[in-house]
Amino acid sequence: MAKILVSACLLGSAVRYNGSAVEVNSIDFNWLVDSQEIVSLCPEVAAGLPVPRVPAEIYSGSGTEVLAGTARVIGSDRADMTEFFLSGAKMALQLCRQHNIRYAVLTENSPSCGSGFIYDGRFSGNKKVGAGVVSAFLEQAGIQVFSQYNVGRLRELIGIS
Repeated sequence: MAKILVSACLLGSAVRYNGSAVEVNSIDFNWLVDSQEIVSLCPEVAAGLPVPRVPAEIYSGSGTEVLAGTARVIGSDRADMTEFFLSGAKMALQLCRQHNIRYAVLTENSPSCGSGFIYDGRFSGNKKVGAGVVSAFLEQAGIQVFSQYNVGRLRELIGIS
């Protein structure tokens, strides 16, 4: 059994920007929850953002560029929310180190947790290839990040139980 960091919204917590959770219905995700030790976190809420909150997107880059200081996380109200997202990423890594976590399953498309896709930064509803701030930070630290859509790859990696 492995310890896995999982986005709280994937586990039914209503912590997304609009006060909702993300419903996941897959055999692989059910396997994850039923057979692995789950450590739950919403990095945005942990960093002090309220529920609900304004939507946020990464402007002019992805999580990697936010970490490098060349892109910002901006709310739909044009407020700079970058520091909250950086703080959430640091908390996620601290939690992973505290619990010796090597894998994370995080919510796709999120400016924090997206691992393959994020919104394009224009609040247009369009997505682009890229990682959110938390995903990029964890990956840089050697933690493998998966989305709710590719838990099957994690299952193959750590073995079916």
